[in-house]
Amino acid sequence: LLETSPGVAEVTFVEKEPAERHAIVSWEQKNSCILPEDLKNFYLMTDGFQMTWSVKTDDTPMPLGSMVINSISKLCRLGGSSMYTLPNAPTLADLEDDTEEEGNRDKPEKPHFDSRSLIFELDPCNGNGKVCLVYKHAKPVVSPDTEIWFLDRALYWHFLTKTFTAYYRLLITHLGLPQWQYAFTSYGVSPQAKQWFNMYKPITINTALLSEEADSFVNKLDPNKVFKSKNKTPVMKKKPSSQPAGSQKSHTSAISSKTSSPSGNSSRK
Repeated sequence: LLETSPGVAEVTFVEKEPAERHAIVSWEQKNSCILPEDLKNFYLMTDGFQMTWSVKTDDTPMPLGSMVINSISKLCRLGGSSMYTLPNAPTLADLEDDTEEEGNRDKPEKPHFDSRSLIFELDPCNGNGKVCLVYKHAKPVVSPDTEIWFLDRALYWHFLTKTFTAYYRLLITHLGLPQWQYAFTSYGVSPQAKQWFNMYKPITINTALLSEEADSFVNKLDPNKVFKSKNKTPVMKKKPSSQPAGSQKSHTSAISSKTSSPSGNSSRK
């Protein structure tokens, strides 16, 4: 589908070997939790996923789409304490605010940065945020129930899916377009990303949002009005341009008379 799309070039898919079963077991032992069955089966087929594609601008490929799922070795815990941090250094746990949960009873409970939740990074999203595998209940025992959440750059949580399989389908249907995860937030994707969505419109449940706000981000130019304005401007410029011609002659004659006057004065002297 990508290779047949207009303007798309350099579609690359990195084939990866299946993850070793002992690597998965050691990861579970290290983090004291059990991987979801669908994610475990995914790692047993391929140790991560990476697919990128570019678009041609002036015959030069520009990277655009990126679909990434970290390997089992890079499925690292978010907000875990590091041995290099200072004892009194601020951590993500300091951002916890229980007052936010009080007014949002109808929405799913958000993950916590402290020990109440276990958070692992699935996709770095090219620096636009992080897609995370979340164990929301880690005390007193880690619950096997997991969810997929998106953490934006302002460190706010946004729910994506309940299972990894559902998220994997979202990743594929959105073609890895930049900032596609923000379509599931209250403030949506940026205007530039909406232009790419409009060009490579994926099969997604959020196409209604794009069509509703089409007037706000799609440039609609009327060629007749554009070219009329362009035709008027030269006409306006021609009128004043004809006037300085006579004035220019008078100006040159004045200059010549001025230059001749000093010679006359010198002769009189």
